[in-house]
Amino acid sequence: MSRNEEVPVYNRIAEQRELLGMSRQQLSEIVGVHYQTIGYLERGEYSPSLALALRIAEAFETDVQRLFSIKPFKKGK
Repeated sequence: MSRNEEVPVYNRIAEQRELLGMSRQQLSEIVGVHYQTIGYLERGEYSPSLALALRIAEAFETDVQRLFSIKPFKKGK
Protein backbone atom coordinates (compact mmCIF):
# COMPACT_ATOMS: atom_id res chain seq x y z
CA MET A 1 0.00 0.00 0.00
CA SER A 2 1.35 3.41 -0.92
CA ARG A 3 1.53 6.23 1.58
CA ASN A 4 -1.20 8.15 -0.26
CA GLU A 5 -3.64 5.24 -0.46
CA GLU A 6 -6.43 5.70 2.05
CA VAL A 7 -7.40 2.72 4.19
CA PRO A 8 -11.18 2.32 4.29
CA VAL A 9 -12.83 2.74 7.67
CA TYR A 10 -15.83 0.51 8.28
CA ASN A 11 -18.47 1.51 10.77
CA ARG A 12 -21.66 0.52 12.53
CA ILE A 13 -23.06 4.01 12.94
CA ALA A 14 -26.36 3.33 11.16
CA GLU A 15 -27.00 0.11 13.08
CA GLN A 16 -26.29 1.73 16.44
CA ARG A 17 -28.25 4.87 15.61
CA GLU A 18 -31.29 2.87 14.50
CA LEU A 19 -31.03 0.61 17.56
CA LEU A 20 -31.31 3.70 19.75
CA GLY A 21 -34.11 5.21 17.63
CA MET A 22 -31.95 8.21 16.81
CA SER A 23 -32.17 10.19 13.57
CA ARG A 24 -29.17 11.40 11.60
CA GLN A 25 -30.18 14.93 12.53
CA GLN A 26 -30.19 14.12 16.24
CA LEU A 27 -26.77 12.45 16.08
CA SER A 28 -25.34 15.30 14.04
CA GLU A 29 -26.48 17.84 16.62
CA ILE A 30 -24.94 15.84 19.45
CA VAL A 31 -21.54 15.46 17.76
CA GLY A 32 -21.44 18.89 16.10
CA VAL A 33 -21.51 18.09 12.38
CA HIS A 34 -23.97 18.57 9.51
CA TYR A 35 -26.55 15.77 9.24
CA GLN A 36 -25.28 14.97 5.73
CA THR A 37 -21.89 14.14 7.23
CA ILE A 38 -23.52 11.35 9.21
CA GLY A 39 -24.96 9.95 5.97
CA TYR A 40 -21.55 10.12 4.28
CA LEU A 41 -20.00 8.28 7.21
CA GLU A 42 -22.70 5.61 7.27
CA ARG A 43 -22.27 4.93 3.55
CA GLY A 44 -18.48 4.78 3.85
CA GLU A 45 -18.01 7.81 1.59
CA TYR A 46 -16.05 9.64 4.27
CA SER A 47 -13.72 8.51 7.06
CA PRO A 48 -14.08 10.38 10.33
CA SER A 49 -11.28 12.17 12.09
CA LEU A 50 -10.22 10.55 15.33
CA ALA A 51 -11.94 13.32 17.28
CA LEU A 52 -15.22 12.80 15.41
CA ALA A 53 -15.06 9.02 15.84
CA LEU A 54 -14.56 9.52 19.58
CA ARG A 55 -17.47 11.99 19.79
CA ILE A 56 -19.75 9.54 17.97
CA ALA A 57 -18.72 6.69 20.29
CA GLU A 58 -19.34 8.95 23.28
CA ALA A 59 -22.79 9.88 21.94
CA PHE A 60 -23.62 6.16 21.78
CA GLU A 61 -21.97 5.51 25.15
CA THR A 62 -19.79 2.78 23.66
CA ASP A 63 -16.16 2.12 22.83
CA VAL A 64 -14.86 3.51 19.55
CA GLN A 65 -13.63 0.08 18.41
CA ARG A 66 -17.21 -1.27 18.60
CA LEU A 67 -18.22 1.32 15.98
CA PHE A 68 -15.17 1.64 13.73
CA SER A 69 -12.70 -0.80 12.18
CA ILE A 70 -10.24 -1.02 9.30
CA LYS A 71 -11.54 -4.56 8.68
CA PRO A 72 -15.12 -5.26 7.61
CA PHE A 73 -17.43 -6.20 10.45
CA LYS A 74 -18.88 -9.70 10.45
CA LYS A 75 -22.60 -9.77 9.75
CA GLY A 76 -24.83 -10.15 12.78
CA LYS A 77 -22.24 -9.03 15.34
